[in-house]
Amino acid sequence: MGGMANLTFTLPSGRTIGVTTKGDPIAEKIVVFCHPAPGSSVFDPDPTVTATRNVHMLAFDRPAYGSSDPLPPGHWPSIAQSADDIAEYLREMNRDESEIGVNRPKTVGVVGWSAGGRVALALAARHPDVVDRVAIIATPAPNEEVPWIDPSLQQLSDHLATLTPDAALSQLTEMLASQAEAVAAPDEVGDVPLEMLGESPVDAAALARPGARDRLGMMLRDAFRQGAGGVAADILSYTARPWGFEFSDVAAKTLIVNGQGDPLAGNAHATWYQRALPDARVQMTPGVGHMVVFPAWGDVLAHVAPGTVRR
Repeated sequence: MGGMANLTFTLPSGRTIGVTTKGDPIAEKIVVFCHPAPGSSVFDPDPTVTATRNVHMLAFDRPAYGSSDPLPPGHWPSIAQSADDIAEYLREMNRDESEIGVNRPKTVGVVGWSAGGRVALALAARHPDVVDRVAIIATPAPNEEVPWIDPSLQQLSDHLATLTPDAALSQLTEMLASQAEAVAAPDEVGDVPLEMLGESPVDAAALARPGARDRLGMMLRDAFRQGAGGVAADILSYTARPWGFEFSDVAAKTLIVNGQGDPLAGNAHATWYQRALPDARVQMTPGVGHMVVFPAWGDVLAHVAPGTVRR
């Protein structure tokens, strides 16, 4: 289980993104996983469950996380841009594979955990030809629809939105430097603090699953390899900028998974998304909070990659 992306891909713009591939590289069904904030592409919620499916899983480091370049100067971080980067990679992969006679289905299933759910929805809305199924896990709704962001933090984001993107990014990166330090401090990856991922006491059973804390710790170490710029960019992309897509454009069949004990993104968030998305159903999971990604992973894969159980 490596600590950084196993591939890099250079976009036509010249920016490089880190890509982590898991599962069977020749499986027909591709599942894209969009990581939380902070996060990186190295995270697999449950490798033993993933291995029960005949899928090829792809994950992408968003700008300034893991092995991905930061955005060039003068560019606002954007949910839509992160989704477009993924679509570009998938289309390029399809072209390359077609040339050597590999013809997979042109559509993928996409999953996003927490902040990654916004990117998953943006990919489905902006690139409907690429996505057939979506699952969002513990993804908070827009703050103006279901208030969840501390008002003083939203005020800060509103102020940062009035600055140049470079000034906003550098101010927020500096403010979040202590997160990077907290992740680097423990000797063992399993001891990395998880509060920044929305962990709460109700998640104890989910985090007691074999390897769960180590996988999260490894992801966080990778997320902060370049400092706090990645998480700063992510936060600005959804608090200081428009999200860049319409919920009504998500035609793909969507599963909304939330933990009933989630202090960040509980029932009200799930209900809001169910109303906002054209074809969505909700699965509320009792006895867990923001770490619902662990117990729900099997159900999520069954939704985004139906009919792929290994015989």
